[in-house]
Amino acid sequence: MNRKFLYLVLLVLGFVLPYSMFVPWAIEHGLDMRLFVRQLFANRVSAFFGLDVLVSAVALIAFIRNEGRRLKMSWLWLPVASVLLVGVSLGLPLFLYLRERELERRASATF
Repeated sequence: MNRKFLYLVLLVLGFVLPYSMFVPWAIEHGLDMRLFVRQLFANRVSAFFGLDVLVSAVALIAFIRNEGRRLKMSWLWLPVASVLLVGVSLGLPLFLYLRERELERRASATF
């Protein structure tokens, strides 16, 4: 399995799995963000995961910006928006897919 295909599989899973939990919750409660945050930090274990993901999201956005600029990639808004709308589970594999595509394009342009 090549890396690009692996990143595509992971980005699909990174969208489907989190939303398979969020959509039923949103149907039941609406977009009650106070309740969402209260439940996210309901105990120390859930707070651990919540804070871990928040720090990871900030680090990933910084990585996307820095690495994307270094490689002069386009479409950098897409993985950033994915991080903000879904999470790291979608944003990271999407960025890695776009990065791999850019690296392949560069390699084929040198021949």
